[in-house]
Amino acid sequence: MVTGKDLVDLGLKPGKWFKEVLEHINTHGLAGEALHAYLDTVKPAPELPLLAEPVPFHENIRADTPVEQANIEYVRKSMQQLMRTPTVVAGAIMPDACPAGPVGTIPVGGIVVTRNAIHPGMHSADICCSVMLTNLGKVAPKSVLDVAQQITHFGPGGRLPEQQFELPEEIEAEFRANPFLNSLRSLKSAREHLGTQGDGNHFLYVGVSRATGDTVLVTHHGSRGPGAALYTQGMKVAERFRQALSPATDPHNAWIPSQSPEGEDYWAALQTIRKWTKQNHLCLHEAIVGQLGATVQQRFWNEHNFVFRDGELFYHAKGATPLDPKFMPDITGPRIIPLNMAQPILIVEGVTTANNLGFAPHGAGRNLSRTGHKRSKIGQTKEDLFAEETQGIDARFFFNRIDISELPSAYKDAHEVKRQITEFDLATTIDEILPYGCIMAGDWEQDAPWRKKKLAKEAARLAAEDTQADSSAVAE
Repeated sequence: MVTGKDLVDLGLKPGKWFKEVLEHINTHGLAGEALHAYLDTVKPAPELPLLAEPVPFHENIRADTPVEQANIEYVRKSMQQLMRTPTVVAGAIMPDACPAGPVGTIPVGGIVVTRNAIHPGMHSADICCSVMLTNLGKVAPKSVLDVAQQITHFGPGGRLPEQQFELPEEIEAEFRANPFLNSLRSLKSAREHLGTQGDGNHFLYVGVSRATGDTVLVTHHGSRGPGAALYTQGMKVAERFRQALSPATDPHNAWIPSQSPEGEDYWAALQTIRKWTKQNHLCLHEAIVGQLGATVQQRFWNEHNFVFRDGELFYHAKGATPLDPKFMPDITGPRIIPLNMAQPILIVEGVTTANNLGFAPHGAGRNLSRTGHKRSKIGQTKEDLFAEETQGIDARFFFNRIDISELPSAYKDAHEVKRQITEFDLATTIDEILPYGCIMAGDWEQDAPWRKKKLAKEAARLAAEDTQADSSAVAE
């Protein structure tokens, strides 16, 4: 009788697969050449080591300040480690590149191409972060911003039942049919989060086309709760594959083999999340258009945080705008690149080149973390910074609390990013949307439920200590 020890003695790594294999071997009395032939058909593939040298990648970025240089050096170091992942075949970074985690994590503004592998960590939790543009014609920009402020939704959580948009039946059916999406949590957030924008750098922007003078609405946000739930599930599955296929790979670079059943389901789930996110933008735009009684002159949309496929190659764009039509079969117009609330949004076209891999930048990026930026502004009040940096535009925060980490100075120099787009031949600007105003979440965490609960708990503790002290004083 063949045992697990016999398999280990043959150089095989123990695992759950031993049980079924041993049962088959002993049921059929396999031995000698027949045993070895069978084991060759069922044993796991050899573990994949990291590549001896990093795959070369294109640097479409240049430093113009010491802070920028330090940022590039960290990004370069991170990419060099990431590009040793066994599945990787090509990569690039854009002028808006900035760190997005520990060394080895794909940076914002990074593109990493892999073969037959989907890496959830390379699209992050904000799957399909994207921008949609609607040309409203000659509507007053202030009217658009006022209406939008009443309709949009920023911050954590979703909409109340009476404020929710209807989830299309086709999208709900896809959620229910996919094992990665068919959970109470995903379905609940798919309904509640539709028509919401979250927080961070997401925005609702109103401006005027330099080319036509038309008023234009642009929204920027991703897949919210449904995308975050898919990311969590994807990382768990990828980790199981990493432990079996390539333990040497960093956990944040774990992958799901695209040709496995899990890989096929995950790819399908990504496409469903893409549909949901596009609908998330669309329901806001349609509601605003309806309230204004406006006529849509033009509308287009593109994601800039997603995984794009070309045969067996998977292009992971962590903050990079797809240019090549093969990445967006439903393309209806040029691409959208926002910079910051006080700068024009770029409308661009472009072609695939050796150094851009079919992508352009997605925005302005950061040189400092949010905390680092806030630290750099110590000595200046939020109000003074806001007044100085939003002069000439109608900038609003949904929660009426200024978030200085979203002011223009928190981002890279927009003019330098535009210059490098030209220098590296990444795209051609065909129009600009000049800023009238925008809405962002603002510092909602100051009044967050968890913070209020913590403050209430601390107040209760202090009150209890005061009562105890008073009691002790009376006793004395």
